Amino acid sequence: MANPHYDGKMDPNAGQVPPPYSVGSPQYAQTTTTTHTYQQQPGVTHQQTIVFMQGAQLGPNPTMVNCPNCSQQVVSVTEFENGTLTWLWVGGLCLIGCWAGCCLIPLCVDETKDVLHTCPNCRNFIGRYKRLQ
Repeated sequence: MANPHYDGKMDPNAGQVPPPYSVGSPQYAQTTTTTHTYQQQPGVTHQQTIVFMQGAQLGPNPTMVNCPNCSQQVVSVTEFENGTLTWLWVGGLCLIGCWAGCCLIPLCVDETKDVLHTCPNCRNFIGRYKRLQ
């Protein structure tokens, strides 16, 4: 199900060079690339590159991130999914006596749901924003 709050348009600042990365920045992630070279057999060299993302904070809205799969800077596409907070609301409404279907209202409210972030280019899962940890 597509996000009704996201109209598919890119950020007006898309294509511009982002500000320098900083740890804990709400919009950008600091990436650290480590390359290891090792030999398992004489004459055969293997090289492995590991990319660590730190400080990427995903929220309930589409966020500009570097996709770990396609390495492109994109604005994430968001999708809502029932999470812990949603089911706590349903249970709470049942406990106070909302039996006639009213207890199911949180299943229709996006503000109670967790948010899944995906890349618009490669459709890879980027991360999840949980309303309740």
